[in-house]
Amino acid sequence: MKTLSTLAAIAAFTISSITFASPVNINTATASEISESLNGIGMVKAQAIVDFRTTNGLFSSADQITMVNGIGDSTYEKIKADILLK
Repeated sequence: MKTLSTLAAIAAFTISSITFASPVNINTATASEISESLNGIGMVKAQAIVDFRTTNGLFSSADQITMVNGIGDSTYEKIKADILLK
């Protein structure tokens, strides 16, 4: 019975350790907010998103994020559900 309790505790810890991305408005979010909200986007790419937005204006469609250096189609496919535009 102790083994079952241990396994249950490990499972609960593992599930609670999983982080889920939350949607983020890439037109208004800071680099920190972007990196925390989009899985696979670290601070360098998040800052590149902010820099791109500053230089080129707001994103008018989510797929424009692929114009940011370092973000290709495969990355976009992974994060597109978590991108908001307002």
